[in-house]
Amino acid sequence: MASPRIISDCIVVDTPAALVFAILADPSAHLEIDGTESVKGDTSSHPGRKLALGDRFRMDMRIGLSYKVRNTVVEYDENRLIAWQHFAKHTWRYELDEFEPGRTRVTEFWDWSGSPYARVLEFLGFPSRNRQGIAASLPKLKALAEKRAEANS
Repeated sequence: MASPRIISDCIVVDTPAALVFAILADPSAHLEIDGTESVKGDTSSHPGRKLALGDRFRMDMRIGLSYKVRNTVVEYDENRLIAWQHFAKHTWRYELDEFEPGRTRVTEFWDWSGSPYARVLEFLGFPSRNRQGIAASLPKLKALAEKRAEANS
């Protein structure tokens, strides 16, 4: 995935990949892990549902102004990979690697290489903003997953 229009970062979470994946595949959990502070909630009529390939979900957002966005799951491999995109065709992707039992490396990507609005996104500063968002969201994801693991033990 080497491209100048893909940014990523990773973190090790001390839980099985299935637990991390369950959080990522539940749109209602995205508010808890959002590092950009732009996600304001899930507008799904099925809270707590598990996403699958091709599923669509809506989120309440705010970047200056409030708006709603409809995302589509475009990549999916149970407990290993989930990605979604909306009308601007940039992709949020999470890859999970349970490299030891109960320890999962999570890599979060923001990929705007396929967006017809790539230059506009760059002009508006989204790569830098989303790099900071990824750096803030991964620790939130780790904390939530480990908290849920502890509650289940």
